[in-house]
Amino acid sequence: AKNNVTSFQRKGSRASGTDSGGSRLVSIAGTRPSVRNGQLLVSTGLPALDQLLGGGIAVGTVLLIEEDKYNIYSPLLFKYFLAEGIISRHSLLVASAKEDPANILQELPAPFLDDNCKKEFDEDACNHKTPEPNIEMKIAWRYQLLPKMEAGPVSSSRFGHYYDVSKRIPQELIEASRWHGFFLPEKLSSSLEVEPCSLAHGYLKLLKFIQSIIYEEGFDGSNPQKKQKNILRIGIQNLGSPLWGDDICCTENCSNSHSLTKFLYVLRGLLRTSLSVCVITVPSHLIQNKAVIARVTNLSDTVVGLESFIGSEKETNPLYKDYHGLIHIRQIPRLNNLTCDVSDVKDLGFKLKRKQFTIE
Repeated sequence: AKNNVTSFQRKGSRASGTDSGGSRLVSIAGTRPSVRNGQLLVSTGLPALDQLLGGGIAVGTVLLIEEDKYNIYSPLLFKYFLAEGIISRHSLLVASAKEDPANILQELPAPFLDDNCKKEFDEDACNHKTPEPNIEMKIAWRYQLLPKMEAGPVSSSRFGHYYDVSKRIPQELIEASRWHGFFLPEKLSSSLEVEPCSLAHGYLKLLKFIQSIIYEEGFDGSNPQKKQKNILRIGIQNLGSPLWGDDICCTENCSNSHSLTKFLYVLRGLLRTSLSVCVITVPSHLIQNKAVIARVTNLSDTVVGLESFIGSEKETNPLYKDYHGLIHIRQIPRLNNLTCDVSDVKDLGFKLKRKQFTIE
């Protein structure tokens, strides 16, 4: 008699630490699959922001951060993203036209240690005073009914960590990490080459640099190298500013208004076929032409805007007295889905405490 053999296999047995030829899910440190669409996710370095974005940033996508007016809080999100990469042992590519990437890494926040992580949160909870009933009545109902986004640390989790902004990441962690720096002033030659495309020279140099790292380091998904797979975290600072050779922040009728959008179009093509993820900060409040802002938003996968209360009427408004600004979720990607996983609330308050940046 023939043995009845079933073709059933346990789903969990296909995902292993070493990516075998038949497995579709790649197990990489610091990543997890989305419960919605199976897309591989990485953490932004801020668990509360991960929650707002549907679990994290999908590998192969671009997260665009609209900088706050005085560029105080957006660099924090940028550094959280890079610090999470170092803790997760991901490779980094840091690009800037303003600050040397080596100096940026020196300013990354230090992770909370497991033994004192809970203690730090307990101190913040004790220092937070409960508002009186008559003050509570003045708070807008949609904020009053919202749960606290950061109720406590998950120190044992390998996906997403908590960081102390009052301390710097240990030097030995930076030295043990693999990172690549792109500092535009060092890449520009005295004689600029004439290129056949209308890209700004700084954008073209950066695209070539990103492409070379993706292919040479084996992050290209279409031609993988035989080695342990890893994630490339790309961080680009102040893209679109005049320091990059773009004039969209200088005049409404700029001579090369499509340079930034072409850069994003090519960049997304590189990311889609690689194990890489990109976070870009853009001074959108300085861009004169609103049509350019709309195109940049459409060419990004996820868009988050930061609004600071400094110098605005909201700074003295009792409604916002416990916050330093608002975080706006402008756009969430639709990946392998007809709909996107988006929170019911598009904007939440954020506050920079002594040791933490919190979203509530």
